[in-house]
Amino acid sequence: MGEAPAAVQAGAGPWPPFHPHADVWLLAAGLVALYLYALRRLGPRHAPAEEPPASRRQIAAFLSGVGALVAVSGWPVHDIAEQSLFSAHMLEHMVLGLVVPPLLLVGIPAWLGARLVPARWLGVVRAVTRPVPAFVAFNLVLVAIHWPEAVELMVTSDGAHFLIHALFVLTALAMWMPVFSPIPQLPPMRAPMRMLYLFLGSIVPTVPASFLTFGSEPIYPVYGDAASAWGVTAVIDQTSAGLLMKLGGGLLLWGIVAVIWFRWSREEQRWDALERELHRT
Repeated sequence: MGEAPAAVQAGAGPWPPFHPHADVWLLAAGLVALYLYALRRLGPRHAPAEEPPASRRQIAAFLSGVGALVAVSGWPVHDIAEQSLFSAHMLEHMVLGLVVPPLLLVGIPAWLGARLVPARWLGVVRAVTRPVPAFVAFNLVLVAIHWPEAVELMVTSDGAHFLIHALFVLTALAMWMPVFSPIPQLPPMRAPMRMLYLFLGSIVPTVPASFLTFGSEPIYPVYGDAASAWGVTAVIDQTSAGLLMKLGGGLLLWGIVAVIWFRWSREEQRWDALERELHRT
């Protein structure tokens, strides 16, 4: 197997030296600052009367989303992903696509969501967040960014890495909008359709994951033998990445499906109880 490029060889030991990611910190700080500003300054004027601008659950979800973004886009996960382990790169992608977007959307209260998109852009947002185009766009990008040439571009170019990840997060936000839309003008789908939508979403990634899991030869020559610093071969590294994509991503989506089902079931039971009470009355 050939040697990895210098960008990968930079991490000679298992743990890369600390490297501050100022761009990630600034992005996270900006998101938190804008969120808190909206809650403190705009919330008292626009939130429903006698209600807090955001619930504790919403605040916790939004801050957790920002925290997850920082955790996988900064040191050490991002550095390991670029220098030695493709499985770390896969972890970064799974969190950016399946964890960060839903947490951010759940954290946005409806009154704030109603003001996020200007009226003149509402039609555009509605078009790109419709279930079918959003689903197709996200999964196409998900497959494309794991193509060997795309991975090599991300590993060897910081600018390309940032732009590709930005595109991935944007398509992920569009994909999650039919499930957790905070915008009243663009309500989420009904519970049964959301469950079907996420179930189908758990199936598509199994195709590229299978190539990674069952491949007997390294698919990403850009990493070379860098995984040996962690005591594993390149094939074991990419197998781990495939399992993470297939099982980790699938279990996460199925877990959300289960939560939606239980909540929908409780709501149906409450309606049934109400109807029985009305009949008795």
